Amino acid sequence: MSSLENFKELGVHKDLVKGLKELNIITPTAIQKEVIPLLLTTDTDLVGQAQTGTGKTAAYGLPLLHRIDPSQKVVQGLILCPTRELSQQVAKQLFRYTKYTEKIFAEAVFGGPQIDRQINALRRPTHIVVATPGRLIDLVKRKAVDLSHVKTIILDEADEMLSMGFKKELDEILGFLTSAENTWLFSATMPHGIKQIVNQHLSPEAHKIQVSSDVVNKNIDHQYLICEEQDKFHILMQFLRTQKEKRGIVFCRTKAATKKLAKQLQAKNIAADAIHGDLLQKERDKVMRAFKKENLQLLIATDLAARGLDISDLAFVLHYQLPDKDEYYTHRSGRTARAGKKGLSLALCTSAEVKQIRFYEKKLNIGFSQVREV
Repeated sequence: MSSLENFKELGVHKDLVKGLKELNIITPTAIQKEVIPLLLTTDTDLVGQAQTGTGKTAAYGLPLLHRIDPSQKVVQGLILCPTRELSQQVAKQLFRYTKYTEKIFAEAVFGGPQIDRQINALRRPTHIVVATPGRLIDLVKRKAVDLSHVKTIILDEADEMLSMGFKKELDEILGFLTSAENTWLFSATMPHGIKQIVNQHLSPEAHKIQVSSDVVNKNIDHQYLICEEQDKFHILMQFLRTQKEKRGIVFCRTKAATKKLAKQLQAKNIAADAIHGDLLQKERDKVMRAFKKENLQLLIATDLAARGLDISDLAFVLHYQLPDKDEYYTHRSGRTARAGKKGLSLALCTSAEVKQIRFYEKKLNIGFSQVREV
């Protein structure tokens, strides 16, 4: 592990360091220390494995910004993200980093809103496109975006893109961008499909960087409480009393369960709302705005609906129902304990589900402590 303690020592340009300082990003995270010096000095393919919330955007974003020539009004960098939220978040971060540099323009494009508006936006000088895979292919087919000058491709949260069914689109995009010099892939987990993408589209000499073998953040306290299904709501209410004003996400497996739980909580005057696949995008945006502005204390979410969310300062994640895939536990619990803070991940499980907890301990290399009451 590198001993470099600030971004200037990593080789980041002083104008970018100034922008980072203003965002209170002072000390590089483990993945940033490993990745930034390498990507600043070498044309290379890279596979970076690190859990959610470890500062991956700056790890790839800063080296990418170094590689952009602002005087060339062409798209030079492409970042692929699983969701609308993440693509908007990444474009916003890049904009903030470049406050004191020559203007570098990043445009986020994603499914949902009118494609015409995005086509118009891309007519302006654009150096970096941050896109969801499906929308990017639409834009390429309409000849609305020219990717022939792209030198660097980044796949952010590649495992999420895969589990959302984007394998075909990723293969197609990487297939027509053969002139790129660098492909950087970041993923919290490394399922078989990701290994296929790496073998097919990245060079055999690609650097592989994994920050700690633990996929799950060390600052998270993992707990479980054994109870009957019908007692879960009562236990959740007790737990919320102990948390006072603290904010968190409660996860359910199904849309129906999130809707029902949100209604039950609202009936008890808890500031909670649900996000799930049945919401229209504008309804989802409204809930997310309320949560980010801290008008809501609790977000009730399904695993799919929580994709790509980037919310800081969450004190806890509560698993009202255990996820049906083990990598979802990683993504769920990674919503708390961001940016070096501590967090709590509490699972409410029936006695039959304890074996699932034992499985997570083995598979994800984490320790759970059992609590008798909250």
